[in-house]
Amino acid sequence: MPVSADFWEGIGRQLRCPTGRAGWLIGHLMSLINKQPNQLAIEALAVSPSDTILELGFGSGRSIKALTALASRGEVLGIDQSPEMLTLASRANQRAIGAGRVALRLGRFDALPWPSETVDKILAVNVAYFFGTTGDEFREVRRVLRPGGMIAIYATDRSTMAKWKFAGLETHSHIDEATLRAMAVCGGFDPVEVSVKTVSLPFGINGILAILCKRKAVEPHYHRMTSAWINVATSLATPLSHEDRSGQYQLLLK
Repeated sequence: MPVSADFWEGIGRQLRCPTGRAGWLIGHLMSLINKQPNQLAIEALAVSPSDTILELGFGSGRSIKALTALASRGEVLGIDQSPEMLTLASRANQRAIGAGRVALRLGRFDALPWPSETVDKILAVNVAYFFGTTGDEFREVRRVLRPGGMIAIYATDRSTMAKWKFAGLETHSHIDEATLRAMAVCGGFDPVEVSVKTVSLPFGINGILAILCKRKAVEPHYHRMTSAWINVATSLATPLSHEDRSGQYQLLLK
């Protein structure tokens, strides 16, 4: 008996936001499916012991546990829109939550409940399909990132997604390298801050791994020095007395 389109769409909706008993099953299943993508993305983050790390869409909480071990002196935050996944992940990380090292929240990716510039690293595996088209999610992750911080995003490429009946356009956006790069730029990242590459996973799965780095702001003193050097270079292009040139160099040293 052929499986109906409604069945596959229902699976897709559960992947988007797991609910009920089926959601619990989906959560455990995704822990297994996401194991290698999570490993690739976490390795790309190069977590330091004192980092504050945020995971978007923590599911069953397996990656939260791995990040907590890596950030041994830091803090791990997480947000998911599924109450079932919040319960599941909270149970899996109960000890770390009790110790104040992990904080999990229920919420949306386009309205993160943390202050600006408070997070060092962000992990986002298999959630970019559920981002909107206005760039709000990327604006939010950029807002909470500290200067010098980075985000690792993994998504399955559209060439593979198109073959999966449960990942129809009714529930999933289909993404490729160019799409993911454009989404990041739309959300406020400079093109030079975005690096995207393809990765090959078992069973012929084509994936995309994007690394977004928030550049550190240029110090105001640097701007003053740069402007001063430009002024000197411009002035030296015309004849000046020795006294005039000495005065300009003295200004640079102040």
